Amino acid sequence: MQKSNQEYTELYHAVLSLESIEECSAFFDDLFTIAELKAAAQRIKVARLLYTGSTCNAAAKQTGASTATVSRVNKCLNYGPGGYKTVLERMLGTQQNKSETEE
Repeated sequence: MQKSNQEYTELYHAVLSLESIEECSAFFDDLFTIAELKAAAQRIKVARLLYTGSTCNAAAKQTGASTATVSRVNKCLNYGPGGYKTVLERMLGTQQNKSETEE
């Protein structure tokens, strides 16, 4: 789903301007309600579990997410534009690289 709306572009640029976890946390705390932020964090956790091989039922049980949420995330992972995959590959690659350098 491609967005050409200027407001979306402005939001994307705002996110891309963040340079640290602290800046991201402050911006997201300003931008989202606690419930919205928790829901987004939960979706990332569901996506990570599914991406690394968990079943939908296991992901729902482990995260407390509804089956509808897990289904939607799974659909995005399998048929979406690739946003979750891009983020997860980078996150998991970074985590793996950190583990390898710590050994």
